Amino acid sequence: MTDIASPQGATDWRRTLPAVDRLLQHPVLRELESRHGRRVVTRMARDTLDALRAAPLDAPLDETSIVDALRERLDAFVSPNARAVFNLTGTVIHTNLGRALLSEPAIDAMARVARDPVALEYDLETGGRGDRDDLIEALLCELTGAEAATVVNNNAAAVVLTLGALGAGREAIVSRGELIEIGGAFRMPDIMAAAGCRLREVGTTNRTHPRDYREAIGDDTGLLVKVHTSNYAVEGFTTAVDEAELARIAREAELPLVVDLGSGALVDLSTFGLPYETQPGEAIAAGADVVTFSGDKLLGGPQAGIIVGKRAFIERIKRHPLKRALRLDKLVLAALEATLKHYRDDDRPEQTLPTLRLLTREACDIQAAGERVLAGITALPAGRTAQLAPCMSQLGSGSLPVDRLPSVALVLDVDSPRREVRERALRELERAFRALPRPIIGRIKEGALWLDLRCLRQSDEALLATQITRALHAAEAPL
Repeated sequence: MTDIASPQGATDWRRTLPAVDRLLQHPVLRELESRHGRRVVTRMARDTLDALRAAPLDAPLDETSIVDALRERLDAFVSPNARAVFNLTGTVIHTNLGRALLSEPAIDAMARVARDPVALEYDLETGGRGDRDDLIEALLCELTGAEAATVVNNNAAAVVLTLGALGAGREAIVSRGELIEIGGAFRMPDIMAAAGCRLREVGTTNRTHPRDYREAIGDDTGLLVKVHTSNYAVEGFTTAVDEAELARIAREAELPLVVDLGSGALVDLSTFGLPYETQPGEAIAAGADVVTFSGDKLLGGPQAGIIVGKRAFIERIKRHPLKRALRLDKLVLAALEATLKHYRDDDRPEQTLPTLRLLTREACDIQAAGERVLAGITALPAGRTAQLAPCMSQLGSGSLPVDRLPSVALVLDVDSPRREVRERALRELERAFRALPRPIIGRIKEGALWLDLRCLRQSDEALLATQITRALHAAEAPL
């Protein structure tokens, strides 16, 4: 490019920037155009040149530098907004990072139904209209012992729909100790109000007895509700009424009992060394009329709200006007069906379902992964340290909130006697991690950046080590 002198005698290099049409002739841009299309590459060429004209740079750029800037801008533009990240937070089922990871059969099932027309609401035997719940109802009934089942888009929707269908305009009796609030401002009293039920609290925060329910039942009572406190625990001087006793009270009063399990494990987690969690089938066997739970927490499937129970109540729920608004699409139904088949067919679902595999991962295996990652981090900048340390992971998303899983973390620290310098350097490193092509999400605690390696796949170890090295140098600053 030829420099052009400004009226003041200085070279205004920005006037020498190539025209868009000329830039598009560059071999690299031609290759990018073949992959992404002319329209988007042309847009990025205009945007890049406009940005360079507005930038107060000290020296002119050659054409190669301009092309590199355009390619970087294009990569950011075409990247999906829902970007893959390294979940090294120590929370396995992380709501903000997408909760459960799907199995390969579930992913394949989603791709299959996305590609072809499917019999979603079409009865192949009669040629008439079908019910999309038929795709998963038999599986859910087999796995839980329920008479019937239906599904909606998440467990909050399952609770709203169930309460609205069975108790609208009447009182819903629930223990005061079960009036939970979970993420996203989901509060049980508000949910009951939205469903048209009038809340009737019984008992106290830490103790509720069978007589509390019996004394509260009256002509205006519509149903009894039991909510599992999945995101907190009350310990000490406590008493609660179990499902079997509540079911007897409900039968005596000829009222339905609704049990909201929240997380919804379909196997006994204690057999894998995890804390025990009530299963839907146990609540059904104890006499619950309707049980709701999530598909994307301990179940290890896609986001879904699952409702199982007695056929008469499930039919009432399915007839509610909100059911259509909350229904699942074919992609989620396909993934849910594939996930449920793991529980029905697999000898070891804790190995074939990614979420259960991560939850049952041994600390020694995580330690070995950490040693490989640590060996792959090259040339630590001066004043930075990296070492492995034991830590405790958590299940997350309100599942078994007080229980922890032994794990191993890669701990990145800053060697400086000044606290403010260390804190500033750690925040800068955290930002550098989030800016990586595949962002690394950890947590700062005890004056260091901790990367819990429980959720790290072996196939990603080399990439993680490379990216950590890159971020350490990108965030390097005088100490």
